[in-house]
Amino acid sequence: MKNQSSPPPESESPPSPSTLTKAVDIPLHRVGFLIDELTPTKVSGRLPITEICCQPFRVLHGGVSALVAEGLASVGAHMAGGLKRVAGIHLSINHVKSAHLGDLVYAEATPFSVRRTLQVWDVHLWKVDPSTMKKSLVSSARVTLVCNMPVPEYATDAGEALRKYAKL
Repeated sequence: MKNQSSPPPESESPPSPSTLTKAVDIPLHRVGFLIDELTPTKVSGRLPITEICCQPFRVLHGGVSALVAEGLASVGAHMAGGLKRVAGIHLSINHVKSAHLGDLVYAEATPFSVRRTLQVWDVHLWKVDPSTMKKSLVSSARVTLVCNMPVPEYATDAGEALRKYAKL
């Protein structure tokens, strides 16, 4: 008789992009953004353009683009700064092309400068053609953040989702 052992326990599967985004940044989750990559050197994801994130003319609202830029840069700076508190102090964004209802937008934030007390991140949003995967720039932003601030007592768990899900 052959010795049958139980199969090895399955490792925990990675969270869905929706679950990950909700755990890391609720405002991004609320507009439908989905985080795909989460590291101290790159935060990226996608935004299906729905009525929630459109202005009345059925194009992506510029304020939503700004929210995505500040959100991704803040999450990245928080990780790059050792999970210390960060705060955005300047956002500059240029909207160069519209994204329409039904489009898919890909966004990526990367650090331009990471210093002890100040970080600058570049964020780009592209419209993606699903048939060719060709990207065309929608918005380009630069976000400046103060970093290395103490985490207040009421927010000591602010970095827990990043510790759990990010590639630190």
